[in-house]
Amino acid sequence: MIVEKSEYKDKNFKRKLDKHEVIVKKEKIQDLEIKDAQVIFNSVWQDLESTYDIENLRFPKEIFWLNGGPGAGKGTNTQFIMEYRDLTAKPILVSTLLKSPEAQKRIDSGLLVGDQEVTKLVFEALLDPLNQSGVVIDGYPRTNVQVQCLKLFYNKLNSLRIQFLNSSLEYAFEQPKFHIVVLFVEESESVRRQLLRGKMISERNREVEITGMGKLVPIRNTDLSEEHARNRYRTFKEVTYNALLSLRKVFHYHYINAHGSIDQVQRRIVKELRYQSSLELKGETFDRLSKIPLASQIGVHARQELVSRLDDYEKNHTELFERVVTLLSKKFFSIIYRHNIAGMARINSEDPVFDLPLALAMALDVFSERGYKCTVDVRKTIAPVKVNPKTFEIENRTHRYYRFIINFPSSGIRRGR
Repeated sequence: MIVEKSEYKDKNFKRKLDKHEVIVKKEKIQDLEIKDAQVIFNSVWQDLESTYDIENLRFPKEIFWLNGGPGAGKGTNTQFIMEYRDLTAKPILVSTLLKSPEAQKRIDSGLLVGDQEVTKLVFEALLDPLNQSGVVIDGYPRTNVQVQCLKLFYNKLNSLRIQFLNSSLEYAFEQPKFHIVVLFVEESESVRRQLLRGKMISERNREVEITGMGKLVPIRNTDLSEEHARNRYRTFKEVTYNALLSLRKVFHYHYINAHGSIDQVQRRIVKELRYQSSLELKGETFDRLSKIPLASQIGVHARQELVSRLDDYEKNHTELFERVVTLLSKKFFSIIYRHNIAGMARINSEDPVFDLPLALAMALDVFSERGYKCTVDVRKTIAPVKVNPKTFEIENRTHRYYRFIINFPSSGIRRGR
């Protein structure tokens, strides 16, 4: 088959366009998930504060967030992790927290339960005083929204630590330590283990029914059906596993290969936990550095604060605000329009309004609200004015101007050939 050069270019361009559309779609979904997480977390946290009071929101100083594909051995290795880290509290099993018929129906089908319901149940369970020294949580987070809630939760615990530092309650709000533990097996091994577990439980339950001795053990539908077992694994791989990957840059992240014997897997767990523990800051160092906000925290309330400032400009500094906006719209944007292909404009202004620091702040906030990234430098030059006839010295004048560097999405127009 002979493909014309122009046709090849068109196909190549279409592939790039399709890829770009996929990226844009993913970014929009991520933005929606972040917003959903903020709404869910704020709602759950407000409920906790109203129920327990902020002084009583005492969470464990160390939390192992255990996750893994079905059949990866979470139940088998939970007790081992607890013994290795000297944790005495019973593990929190998210599956046992979800007792409603609707939740159980979704679980049996290999599906997930609502993010707000799960998050609230998990946070409330963490407040049990028995968990104070540390605890393992099996099955959270499992979605992108829950991952975002976990990040917000960590930031909130840091804020509480700073709030009560050097107070009589400092002991109750220790440095939070989050460990993300992921036990991973491939799909074929996961399905094999699920069905094997179902077979073993079924045989045991038959013995109980025949002998009348012991108790029947609940069995999941996913452990009886290969189709449901595969669906459960794919839900983990496509939703949970991908969501957890984003936490590698935030918390101690322990990725464990769960293939092989129990001894082999547990040796890997010990090796990983030992290595990561060597990377943890001591409490005193953490407290010293806590005065500097994390980069991830800076943008959490940025939009609310920006809106608040702009409304304040309009209400309390109306004339100056109007002057700044008019200057930007009339003089700046005529230049910006001419640079729309480049996606960046450098503009020098000598307008005396910017001698007022508040006016500069207004300009930066206006650009931010409109979706532009703007920085400004104050530049000074010295220019000779005249020669003093008596001393013959050159008298200079300091000339001040403001350089704005404004970035924005380019038009993306292609050049023809």
